[in-house]
Amino acid sequence: GEPRKFDPKFRGPIHNRHCTDIICCVIFIVVILGYIALGVVAWVHGDPRKVIYPTDSYGQFCGQKNTLNKNKTILFYFNILKCASPVVLINLQCPTTQLCVSKCPDRFATYIDVQASYRYRPDQWNYFRQFCKPGFNNPRKSVAQVLRDEDCPSMIIPSRPFLKRCFPDFSTKNGVLTVANQTTFKDGRGKTRNVTDLREAANGINNVLDARSVGMKIFEDYAISWYWILIGLFIAMMLSLLFLVLLRFTAGVLFWIFIFGVIGIIGYGIWHCYWEYDHLKGIPGSDLTVYDIGFQTDFKVYLQLRQTWLAFMIILCGVEVIIILMLIFLRNRIRIAIALLKEGSRAIGYIMSTLFYPIVTFLLIAICISYWAVTAVFLATSGEPVYKVMANQTLCKYANLTCDPETFNTTNVTKLCPGAQCTFAFYGGESLYHKYIFIFQLANAFVFLWLVNFAIALGQCTLAGAFASYYWAYRKPADIPLWPLFSSFGRAIRYHTGSLAFGALILAIVQLIRVILEYLDHKLKGTQNSFTRFLLCCLKCCFWCLEKFLKFINRNAYIMIAIYGKNFCTSAKEAFFLLMRNVVRVAVLDKVTDFLLFLGKILVAGGVGVLAFFFFTQRIPVFAQEVPMLNYYWVPLLTVIIGSYLVAHGFFSVYAMCVDTLFLCFCEDLERNDGSTAKPYFMSASLHRILGKKKLSPKKA
Repeated sequence: GEPRKFDPKFRGPIHNRHCTDIICCVIFIVVILGYIALGVVAWVHGDPRKVIYPTDSYGQFCGQKNTLNKNKTILFYFNILKCASPVVLINLQCPTTQLCVSKCPDRFATYIDVQASYRYRPDQWNYFRQFCKPGFNNPRKSVAQVLRDEDCPSMIIPSRPFLKRCFPDFSTKNGVLTVANQTTFKDGRGKTRNVTDLREAANGINNVLDARSVGMKIFEDYAISWYWILIGLFIAMMLSLLFLVLLRFTAGVLFWIFIFGVIGIIGYGIWHCYWEYDHLKGIPGSDLTVYDIGFQTDFKVYLQLRQTWLAFMIILCGVEVIIILMLIFLRNRIRIAIALLKEGSRAIGYIMSTLFYPIVTFLLIAICISYWAVTAVFLATSGEPVYKVMANQTLCKYANLTCDPETFNTTNVTKLCPGAQCTFAFYGGESLYHKYIFIFQLANAFVFLWLVNFAIALGQCTLAGAFASYYWAYRKPADIPLWPLFSSFGRAIRYHTGSLAFGALILAIVQLIRVILEYLDHKLKGTQNSFTRFLLCCLKCCFWCLEKFLKFINRNAYIMIAIYGKNFCTSAKEAFFLLMRNVVRVAVLDKVTDFLLFLGKILVAGGVGVLAFFFFTQRIPVFAQEVPMLNYYWVPLLTVIIGSYLVAHGFFSVYAMCVDTLFLCFCEDLERNDGSTAKPYFMSASLHRILGKKKLSPKKA
């Protein structure tokens, strides 16, 4: 008969809908519009090329169009010895003049030598001059003044471009570090220095170069083997589908085989411990206690003691007894859990389209991530160049103050601090927009978290709606509505955007607090204040637990929203109390589901991984000719294994949602109906059978 006759109050997940949490919905839409506006403003002000290209001392980046740097794409440091570590070079500014050049120097030369010989060797002067400030051509100016005003570098060194910057061209000859086959060089200030000084200034560059060559090899491997990787992932998809479809026949068998396997293995462990214990009887030294021996790094010493094997035996016996007792007392609930798993497999069989819904969630999250990343980069690079006084002397009172390069030479800073310069420091600004960039970055991160959580919530609510319409169909599959997934998605968007946004907002706030705590922890790493670190550790732990709890509550609240269409708070409260009334069932079902799905993921990833390993190492004779020649066979292999795991995770997350939804519906069914002709159960026959005698009495266990 028609299900609606039995309970006039409840009509399944489709009827009597109205919009919920409208205020939150309005706020959500306003925030999204604000987010788009923020992105536009950042796009207008920002210029990511400032991050990609190096910037000279005048605040212009190398290769910038319509400037003198148009064809000069590489940055050259006047005195690289002042930059002791490459971290300074890549992230911050180095306290020396920086200039854009078209190519790096290819020889050793010092300004003193070049100036002394400029009359009869003008070619050398012209070569050296291209590394001086633009327009400088005055070989008569005294060396001291040239070096003080930093018109020219005191020396040039054979270099090669790396990350668009000139670095010394190191090579090793007979184990000795050289630059252009030389181990010493003149620094242009009257000293001869060792090449190792340069090495310190460019420390770690060689490692980065090695990493770069490895990166290129990995890229080549991907280019050759990408279609085989895709085939591997397709096999993983097929295996995941097969596993889910077969679960309705194998869920019980898999679970019980595993449980009895565990009991058997532990039983063997107990027997082995007893055998070892008995075997060591009478052997000298075996009767010593662990306390007598004290702490030993060699673990084998402990295995020669009878006491160790006795302890192992007692622990294993304890575990064995606990497992057997749990099986005896929870056998009915385990049977219900397995029946629900089988029911979940059946539901997915009827609504196969749900398995491909994670692709929608994935695309939504990918859009959020890319929009957030682009906005963050544009925000970080929005700003005008800010110049600061760089002084050679440490006592200059004007050091690190902002200045204007146009008027700098007319100020009295140059008189008070000889050799001081006005160089580019960073991108920033004094306007209202620039002052609040940090706030904008926080807002950007917060809205990003909110949108990602909303995308996940929308997926959960949509799937819950589709599976609930399966459960509340009295005759399955005849009463399942047409297009259950599509209509559920429509309901979630049309009526419940506000509720989903509300749930996502609560989670986003907690996640933002966690991000801020991580940032603080990172900042305070240097300070050894143990109380502060303990407090931070406690807070991080509390908020981690809170986030886990909220995710659990939200998930079940979305299921209730999908079934009844009430607002978020009501749904969360009803879901929570319903679960509390069935708390043991929840625990058992959760663990059984987690275990079977974990087993599934390992089977899929492991199976495809083993197959890929045999394929890429040419162990499969049929395909031996097809295998591409790779630099590192582990590159595609790892990609296939991780990819397979993620594919399986995507499919199994749908299945987990299905089981959770069916469980909540099952609990509701037990509380609303009693199996009489007036109030028949909606559950399947297999679940009905397990409940056995409880058919006629409403049981709230």
